[in-house]
Amino acid sequence: MSANALDPQQVSEKVDAHNQLTATNGNAEQKADPATDTSFSDDVEPAPIVPPPSGPGDSDFPEGGARAWGVVAGTTGVIFCSLGYCNAFGIFQNYYLANQLSNKTPSQISWIGSLQIFFLLSGNVIGGPLFDRFGGKIVWPPAVAFVFSVMMTSLCKEYYQFILCQGILGGVSMGMMMAPGMASVGQYFRRKRGQAMGIAVAGSSLGGVLFPIALTKMLYSPKLGFGWTTRIIGFWILAILAVSCPLIKARLPPRKNQFFMPSAFMELPFDLICFATFLMLFGAFTPIFFLPEYAVEHGMRTELASYLLAILNASSLFGRLIPGYLADKFGRFNMYCTAGVSSGILAICWQKITTNAGILVFGAIYGFFSGAIVSLQTTCMATVPKDPRNIGTYLGMGMFVTSFATLAGPPANGALVSKYHSFDQAATMGGVFVLAGGFMVVVVKYVNGREEPGKRMGVFSKT
Repeated sequence: MSANALDPQQVSEKVDAHNQLTATNGNAEQKADPATDTSFSDDVEPAPIVPPPSGPGDSDFPEGGARAWGVVAGTTGVIFCSLGYCNAFGIFQNYYLANQLSNKTPSQISWIGSLQIFFLLSGNVIGGPLFDRFGGKIVWPPAVAFVFSVMMTSLCKEYYQFILCQGILGGVSMGMMMAPGMASVGQYFRRKRGQAMGIAVAGSSLGGVLFPIALTKMLYSPKLGFGWTTRIIGFWILAILAVSCPLIKARLPPRKNQFFMPSAFMELPFDLICFATFLMLFGAFTPIFFLPEYAVEHGMRTELASYLLAILNASSLFGRLIPGYLADKFGRFNMYCTAGVSSGILAICWQKITTNAGILVFGAIYGFFSGAIVSLQTTCMATVPKDPRNIGTYLGMGMFVTSFATLAGPPANGALVSKYHSFDQAATMGGVFVLAGGFMVVVVKYVNGREEPGKRMGVFSKT
């Protein structure tokens, strides 16, 4: 800018003075234009245009492309092997009760599965921040540890051995491996995040279908038995992870500040999402853990009952995909609330269903709505952080808090089954908790209100 240039304020003042002078001379309708009036064009330069501050807006997210969908595919494979494997624990529960752990109660055996789910979710509190700092390569060590835990489970004979290998080591390694995948998906998608995460989490449904069928066929085969059945599953997991792990890549540069972010718990929307999810997860796994046992008690053949989990998880595949797609159109919290309330009502009604056909239909419908709970919890948590580089840390800390629900829920319900020799009390308690969590999501939506894309649904609307 030249030495005699004026700033924008001076330009404005000179324009006003020129217009006033023109009006005084009888030319009020003619206004000075700095672009055409040469009386001051020599000593004025246009003010520089200052761009608006940049931020993680919608245009910053790829929302697709080969690399983005490759990340989704890799995460799907990882979740297939981790959460999908956990979804088959009902098969292990029935087998342990009749074989290696026949001297234990259903409540005691359910601790193995509860610990596995607990550490799978709580392990995210380490895996999430590690991904934010080091990127996708952090998925490899827990993947190796998980395969090792499955192989060691094949050698277990005592209760404490199953607790250590399948419950603790398996759960921790799965959690540390799953968090990087979910966080990486969040870095590539914003408008389509519900759809993308729904596809990724659908891997657990696919695993929940295939693992129970494979386990049922092999566990009761006289040629294989427990040891080789579990080892075959381990080799299967190894092959899938070898393809999936290289696809998980971070889009953004690593975050180098705090490992954990305690300030996240100072945000009321995040606290309420965690609380609502805690309530839902406390009761949501009750039918998943005990439905085969319930069916056998009401006259269903053991072989057919073993396929109940496959049916439940097959329908949950659609429960992850369809609500995830609808969440991007009608609101993520709207769909999360719908899933929670529907699952709670179904869980309460479960105790009144006693026929084979009714139990099979219940498994299919419950699988659809409970599947939506699992996929939408991460989608809703990911709406809170303003910087997408913090998504992994937020998800990790949120899942750590909610993991205590999966630790306490199934054993508490198992204790009710053992005490009353009935599933009625467990079904009622589990359903009430899920229902309460679903209604709590309405409160979360009104408090959050910041990230609800697309259309809004009537009473759920913010305005």
